[in-house]
Amino acid sequence: MGLLGKLFQNLESKRHGDHRLIDSTLVLYGSNMGDSNTHDNANLPILLADGGFKHGQHLAFSREHNKPLSNLFVSMLQRLGVETEHFGSSSGSLTGLEPAGS
Repeated sequence: MGLLGKLFQNLESKRHGDHRLIDSTLVLYGSNMGDSNTHDNANLPILLADGGFKHGQHLAFSREHNKPLSNLFVSMLQRLGVETEHFGSSSGSLTGLEPAGS
């Protein structure tokens, strides 16, 4: 996590026009294994930072109502201005992931 922290520090210190570079950057960090002992790919540990989403929250989904990771990708693409409702095996955008200021 030390390198990830350095990345955030660098993005915060760099300017892009009249704002910090981190304000226009999406950082996705995680693993493709929810449980490496069983090679389970459900309930993945994923961190999404900056890019105009509301932060300071933890979204958790039960196994019974688990959402595909590709739903997160749909939300990210939409935030970047790409008009799409689907990506891969998505079932839509990720519920609970709101824009900053909402």
